[in-house]
Amino acid sequence: LQEEGSVEVALKKFEGKPLEGAELILKGLEGAYAFAAIVGDRLVLGRDPLGLIPLYYGEGRGFYAAASERKALWAVGVKDVKSFPPGYVAYFSAGGYSLKPVRVLTKPKRRRVPLEEAVKTIKGLLAEAVRKRTYGLRRVALAFSGGLDSSVLAALLKSEGVKVQLVTVGFDGEEEVRSAVDAAETLGLPIHVKNVPEADVEEVLPRVLWLVEEPSPLAVSIGVSFYWVAEAASKAGLRILFAGQGSDELFGGYHRYLDVYRSLGDEGVWDVLYRDVKSSYERNFERDEKVCSFHHVELRLPFADWNLVKFALSLPTSLKISSPHDPLRKKVLRKVAEEIGLPPEIYGRRKRAIQYATGIDKVLRRIAKRRRRKTLRGLIEDYWGRIVWENPEPP
Repeated sequence: LQEEGSVEVALKKFEGKPLEGAELILKGLEGAYAFAAIVGDRLVLGRDPLGLIPLYYGEGRGFYAAASERKALWAVGVKDVKSFPPGYVAYFSAGGYSLKPVRVLTKPKRRRVPLEEAVKTIKGLLAEAVRKRTYGLRRVALAFSGGLDSSVLAALLKSEGVKVQLVTVGFDGEEEVRSAVDAAETLGLPIHVKNVPEADVEEVLPRVLWLVEEPSPLAVSIGVSFYWVAEAASKAGLRILFAGQGSDELFGGYHRYLDVYRSLGDEGVWDVLYRDVKSSYERNFERDEKVCSFHHVELRLPFADWNLVKFALSLPTSLKISSPHDPLRKKVLRKVAEEIGLPPEIYGRRKRAIQYATGIDKVLRRIAKRRRRKTLRGLIEDYWGRIVWENPEPP
């Protein structure tokens, strides 16, 4: 919960009418949260509308259980662990349970908005998202690549008067690190560069897999990057880490959206963006939050602001991707970057996925080859069983 007194507000909503109070929390509170409460003989669960905080549930032999990590449920005999749906509350009792949608992200009506109006609105919503998440803060860290998303956040954080420590990580001497340093200099902000030796990556790989709880090469690749960024922030005494997660799904940043455009047209892209945003809690937010929490760092994501998400999803594809061959994409966000004073070398920079930009993908594949595994997936699956199922503590 990321607003003044929000925990107290939540507790007050439970007073007198606790079951109704659970629904009032979802209707009235912004930010990242999940909650569990015992009310008489019932267990009540709830999760914020975008699923920014992990929450899992399942059924064992004669009981129901919930936890913020899958492994906690596996440990008590729950095999079919489910991710709790965002924007829902659930009521569990001896007789079963019911799920109730309260504040759920639905597909919006498409707006007919001129580019200039969309830029103005997104600029305002994003600035407000940053303002809400910096309330009462003096110093924060920002996961920084020097690309569009993190540079926009850096500029907005700086304009709020918050001291910003940029953090970037590199694994293979990648050019991306040099680009991040150049962008930091342009922005006039300090940057901490963490160059991670291959041996250190191999050492923490089992731990990251234990944290992300998923034998996926993509999840592990991104998880390793976030692991080192969060560790660097923690060692610097910074407990709040901002990141640009959520922007690519909102504004069409991934290259694969061009394939969708070519095969299904702009209507198809619009549908896919909505589905990707709606499922981001399982594909992105849960992974990143668990890795950051391990280092006692709180992750804050302005691009996952409820009001911003609803507006951005309503925009036509043409304001995000100009054509099936658009090499840059994120058209409206690039105009926002220009409006807030970022230079062309930043807002005109092409998107590179984090696992390729940092060099972590190359490093992990070299480790797999050295261990005589044909694929990275093969290496990860070797670790998976003994790490997650046999170890209650991180390797």
